[in-house]
Amino acid sequence: QVQLVESGGGLVQAGGSLRLSCAASGRTFSSYDMGWFRQPPGKEREFVAAIRRFGIFTYYADSVKGRFTISRDNAKNTMYLQMNSLKPEDTAVYYCAVLNVGWGSRREADFGSWGQGTQVTVSS
Repeated sequence: QVQLVESGGGLVQAGGSLRLSCAASGRTFSSYDMGWFRQPPGKEREFVAAIRRFGIFTYYADSVKGRFTISRDNAKNTMYLQMNSLKPEDTAVYYCAVLNVGWGSRREADFGSWGQGTQVTVSS
């Protein structure tokens, strides 16, 4: 069972950038497809992006496409989410997770081993 810890959240002005990190325990990180979700205040958790185990293939939610970039460094057991051109509607708690089934899925139920989340707040 992999354990995930997110970091890198904070307060940023609209138009700014942040990079989130997701550090994984264990020696099998490279065997997992991974993803990012977020939960805006008062809303359900929603899919943001996912990346294949060796980092070549990715897919994104339409709301972040062209602004966010998901990547990973398997040697460091770490996944990243580079967020540019941030908007107030990007304000949320961001979570990383393992994709258990169904490459291409955006369903929360298909992901597991959730981290504790990191808060991102974008001011207008």
